[in-house]
Amino acid sequence: MPDLFDAADEEEPRQGSPYARTALDRLSFTLKLRERGYRDTALLRAFELVPRESFAPRRYADLARRDIALPLPCGQTMTSPLVIARMLSLAGIDANCRVLEIGTGSGYVTAILAHLGGEVVSTERFRSLAIEAEGKLREFGPDKATVLHADGLASLGQGTFDRILVNGRLGVWPERLVATLAPGGRMVAALGGSLAVLSRAAAGGEPQQTLHEPVSFSPLIPDRAAAL
Repeated sequence: MPDLFDAADEEEPRQGSPYARTALDRLSFTLKLRERGYRDTALLRAFELVPRESFAPRRYADLARRDIALPLPCGQTMTSPLVIARMLSLAGIDANCRVLEIGTGSGYVTAILAHLGGEVVSTERFRSLAIEAEGKLREFGPDKATVLHADGLASLGQGTFDRILVNGRLGVWPERLVATLAPGGRMVAALGGSLAVLSRAAAGGEPQQTLHEPVSFSPLIPDRAAAL
Protein backbone atom coordinates (compact mmCIF):
# COMPACT_ATOMS: atom_id res chain seq x y z
CA MET A 1 0.00 0.00 0.00
CA PRO A 2 1.28 3.52 -0.68
CA ASP A 3 2.53 5.42 2.36
CA LEU A 4 0.35 8.51 2.07
CA PHE A 5 1.46 10.44 5.11
CA ASP A 6 5.10 9.47 5.67
CA ALA A 7 7.47 12.42 5.86
CA ALA A 8 10.83 12.23 4.09
CA ASP A 9 12.73 12.13 7.40
CA GLU A 10 11.92 11.04 10.94
CA GLU A 11 9.26 13.18 12.59
CA GLU A 12 10.36 15.84 15.03
CA PRO A 13 8.66 15.78 18.44
CA ARG A 14 5.28 17.50 18.46
CA GLN A 15 5.07 20.53 20.72
CA GLY A 16 2.33 22.98 21.65
CA SER A 17 -0.91 22.69 19.68
CA PRO A 18 -2.02 19.18 18.62
CA TYR A 19 -2.12 20.62 15.08
CA ALA A 20 1.57 21.53 15.20
CA ARG A 21 3.62 19.87 12.43
CA THR A 22 7.05 20.60 11.09
CA ALA A 23 7.29 22.40 7.76
CA LEU A 24 8.66 19.18 6.26
CA ASP A 25 5.64 17.21 7.50
CA ARG A 26 3.24 19.71 5.94
CA LEU A 27 5.08 19.85 2.64
CA SER A 28 5.31 16.07 2.34
CA PHE A 29 1.66 15.58 3.24
CA THR A 30 0.39 18.18 0.78
CA LEU A 31 2.61 17.05 -2.08
CA LYS A 32 1.53 13.43 -1.81
CA LEU A 33 -2.13 14.38 -2.06
CA ARG A 34 -1.38 16.80 -4.91
CA GLU A 35 0.48 14.05 -6.76
CA ARG A 36 -2.76 12.09 -6.73
CA GLY A 37 -4.64 14.94 -8.37
CA TYR A 38 -6.02 16.94 -5.46
CA ARG A 39 -5.65 20.69 -5.90
CA ASP A 40 -8.33 22.19 -3.66
CA THR A 41 -6.51 24.27 -1.06
CA ALA A 42 -9.22 23.97 1.59
CA LEU A 43 -9.35 20.19 1.22
CA LEU A 44 -5.59 19.84 1.48
CA ARG A 45 -5.47 22.13 4.48
CA ALA A 46 -8.25 20.24 6.28
CA PHE A 47 -6.41 16.93 5.89
CA GLU A 48 -3.23 18.60 7.09
CA LEU A 49 -4.85 19.95 10.23
CA VAL A 50 -6.50 16.74 11.43
CA PRO A 51 -4.01 14.10 12.68
CA ARG A 52 -5.39 10.70 11.67
CA GLU A 53 -3.13 8.92 14.17
CA SER A 54 -4.95 10.71 17.01
CA PHE A 55 -8.30 9.28 15.91
CA ALA A 56 -7.10 5.72 15.24
CA PRO A 57 -7.13 3.11 18.02
CA ARG A 58 -3.82 3.29 19.87
CA ARG A 59 -2.69 -0.14 18.69
CA TYR A 60 -2.95 1.04 15.06
CA ALA A 61 -1.53 4.55 15.51
CA ASP A 62 1.71 3.59 13.76
CA LEU A 63 -0.30 2.54 10.67
CA ALA A 64 -2.49 5.64 10.58
CA ARG A 65 -0.12 7.49 8.28
CA ARG A 66 -0.58 4.86 5.56
CA ASP A 67 -3.32 4.81 2.93
CA ILE A 68 -5.14 1.83 4.41
CA ALA A 69 -8.42 1.24 6.21
CA LEU A 70 -8.06 0.58 9.94
CA PRO A 71 -10.26 -1.45 12.34
CA LEU A 72 -12.36 0.38 14.92
CA PRO A 73 -14.26 -0.98 17.94
CA CYS A 74 -17.80 -2.31 17.38
CA GLY A 75 -16.74 -3.94 14.12
CA GLN A 76 -16.45 -0.59 12.34
CA THR A 77 -13.68 0.69 10.06
CA MET A 78 -11.72 3.89 9.45
CA THR A 79 -11.91 4.46 5.70
CA SER A 80 -8.60 4.88 3.87
CA PRO A 81 -7.53 8.52 3.40
CA LEU A 82 -7.60 8.49 -0.40
CA VAL A 83 -11.18 7.20 -0.46
CA ILE A 84 -12.14 9.92 2.02
CA ALA A 85 -10.43 12.55 -0.13
CA ARG A 86 -12.30 11.29 -3.19
CA MET A 87 -15.67 11.39 -1.42
CA LEU A 88 -15.05 14.90 -0.12
CA SER A 89 -13.91 16.05 -3.54
CA LEU A 90 -17.12 14.69 -5.09
CA ALA A 91 -19.17 16.37 -2.36
CA GLY A 92 -17.66 19.78 -3.05
CA ILE A 93 -18.05 21.13 0.48
CA ASP A 94 -17.47 24.81 1.24
CA ALA A 95 -17.89 27.07 4.26
CA ASN A 96 -21.53 27.82 3.37
CA CYS A 97 -22.58 24.16 3.44
CA ARG A 98 -24.66 22.57 6.15
CA VAL A 99 -23.40 18.98 6.26
CA LEU A 100 -24.91 15.70 7.48
CA GLU A 101 -22.57 12.76 8.02
CA ILE A 102 -23.98 9.26 8.44
CA GLY A 103 -21.59 7.05 10.43
CA THR A 104 -19.30 9.08 12.70
CA GLY A 105 -16.96 6.18 13.47
CA SER A 106 -13.76 7.56 14.97
CA GLY A 107 -14.73 11.18 14.27
CA TYR A 108 -11.78 11.64 11.87
CA VAL A 109 -13.91 12.49 8.83
CA THR A 110 -16.20 14.58 11.04
CA ALA A 111 -13.25 16.75 12.06
CA ILE A 112 -12.23 17.22 8.43
CA LEU A 113 -15.81 18.15 7.54
CA ALA A 114 -15.83 20.71 10.33
CA HIS A 115 -12.77 22.37 8.80
CA LEU A 116 -14.36 22.37 5.34
CA GLY A 117 -18.00 23.24 5.95
CA GLY A 118 -20.28 25.30 8.11
CA GLU A 119 -22.46 23.39 10.57
CA VAL A 120 -21.84 19.61 10.68
CA VAL A 121 -24.28 17.07 12.16
CA SER A 122 -22.90 13.54 12.41
CA THR A 123 -24.83 10.42 13.45
CA GLU A 124 -23.41 7.24 14.98
CA ARG A 125 -25.43 4.12 15.88
CA PHE A 126 -22.92 2.96 18.53
CA ARG A 127 -23.04 5.05 21.72
CA SER A 128 -19.43 4.27 22.74
CA LEU A 129 -18.10 5.45 19.36
CA ALA A 130 -20.24 8.60 19.51
CA ILE A 131 -18.94 9.49 22.98
CA GLU A 132 -15.30 8.89 22.04
CA ALA A 133 -15.65 10.83 18.79
CA GLU A 134 -17.14 13.80 20.66
CA GLY A 135 -14.09 13.89 22.92
CA LYS A 136 -11.71 13.79 19.96
CA LEU A 137 -13.61 16.55 18.19
CA ARG A 138 -13.33 18.83 21.20
CA GLU A 139 -9.57 18.35 21.06
CA PHE A 140 -8.88 18.31 17.32
CA GLY A 141 -11.78 19.95 15.50
CA PRO A 142 -13.29 23.42 15.25
CA ASP A 143 -16.49 23.96 17.20
CA LYS A 144 -18.82 23.30 14.27
CA ALA A 145 -19.75 19.64 14.68
CA THR A 146 -22.46 17.87 16.67
CA VAL A 147 -22.41 14.09 17.14
CA LEU A 148 -25.76 12.37 17.66
CA HIS A 149 -26.18 8.83 18.94
CA ALA A 150 -28.88 8.10 16.40
CA ASP A 151 -30.02 6.08 13.42
CA GLY A 152 -28.82 8.18 10.51
CA LEU A 153 -31.44 6.64 8.23
CA ALA A 154 -34.31 7.75 10.48
CA SER A 155 -35.97 11.16 10.66
CA LEU A 156 -33.64 13.34 12.70
CA GLY A 157 -35.68 16.52 12.93
CA GLN A 158 -32.63 18.55 11.95
CA GLY A 159 -33.98 20.22 8.81
CA THR A 160 -32.36 20.04 5.38
CA PHE A 161 -28.68 19.75 4.46
CA ASP A 162 -26.60 21.03 1.56
CA ARG A 163 -24.31 18.01 1.63
CA ILE A 164 -24.78 14.48 2.95
CA LEU A 165 -21.85 12.10 3.31
CA VAL A 166 -22.70 8.45 3.92
CA ASN A 167 -19.91 6.29 5.35
CA GLY A 168 -21.34 2.97 4.27
CA ARG A 169 -22.82 1.02 1.37
CA LEU A 170 -26.41 1.57 0.30
CA GLY A 171 -28.59 -0.64 -1.86
CA VAL A 172 -30.83 2.26 -2.85
CA TRP A 173 -30.97 5.94 -1.92
CA PRO A 174 -32.98 6.09 1.35
CA GLU A 175 -36.10 8.22 0.87
CA ARG A 176 -35.65 9.98 4.21
CA LEU A 177 -32.13 11.08 3.30
CA VAL A 178 -33.23 12.20 -0.16
CA ALA A 179 -35.99 14.25 1.49
CA THR A 180 -33.44 16.11 3.65
CA LEU A 181 -31.28 17.09 0.66
CA ALA A 182 -31.69 20.83 0.09
CA PRO A 183 -32.13 22.36 -3.38
CA GLY A 184 -28.66 22.54 -4.93
CA GLY A 185 -27.58 19.79 -2.52
CA ARG A 186 -25.43 16.74 -3.07
CA MET A 187 -25.21 13.33 -1.36
CA VAL A 188 -22.19 11.03 -1.68
CA ALA A 189 -22.27 7.34 -0.77
CA ALA A 190 -21.25 3.90 -1.92
CA LEU A 191 -24.21 2.66 -3.95
CA GLY A 192 -23.79 -1.03 -4.51
CA GLY A 193 -20.12 -1.40 -5.46
CA SER A 194 -19.47 2.14 -6.73
CA LEU A 195 -19.07 5.62 -5.37
CA ALA A 196 -22.16 7.58 -6.33
CA VAL A 197 -23.41 11.16 -6.17
CA LEU A 198 -27.05 12.20 -5.93
CA SER A 199 -27.50 15.87 -6.89
CA ARG A 200 -30.59 18.04 -6.57
CA ALA A 201 -30.84 21.08 -8.84
CA ALA A 202 -30.99 24.51 -7.22
CA ALA A 203 -34.52 24.85 -8.61
CA GLY A 204 -35.53 21.63 -6.85
CA GLY A 205 -37.14 18.71 -8.64
CA GLU A 206 -36.02 15.11 -8.83
CA PRO A 207 -32.34 14.52 -7.92
CA GLN A 208 -29.99 13.03 -10.51
CA GLN A 209 -27.52 10.20 -9.92
CA THR A 210 -23.99 9.77 -11.25
CA LEU A 211 -21.83 6.68 -10.68
CA HIS A 212 -18.08 6.77 -10.27
CA GLU A 213 -15.26 4.30 -9.57
CA PRO A 214 -15.66 0.98 -7.70
CA VAL A 215 -15.23 1.11 -3.94
CA SER A 216 -15.56 -1.37 -1.08
CA PHE A 217 -17.71 -0.37 1.90
CA SER A 218 -19.57 -2.33 4.55
CA PRO A 219 -23.37 -2.09 4.27
CA LEU A 220 -25.03 0.67 6.26
CA ILE A 221 -27.12 -0.83 9.05
CA PRO A 222 -30.29 0.96 10.24
CA ASP A 223 -31.33 1.54 13.86
CA ARG A 224 -29.25 2.40 16.90
CA ALA A 225 -27.18 -0.45 18.28
CA ALA A 226 -28.78 -2.20 21.25
CA ALA A 227 -25.44 -2.22 23.11
CA LEU A 228 -22.07 -0.48 23.04
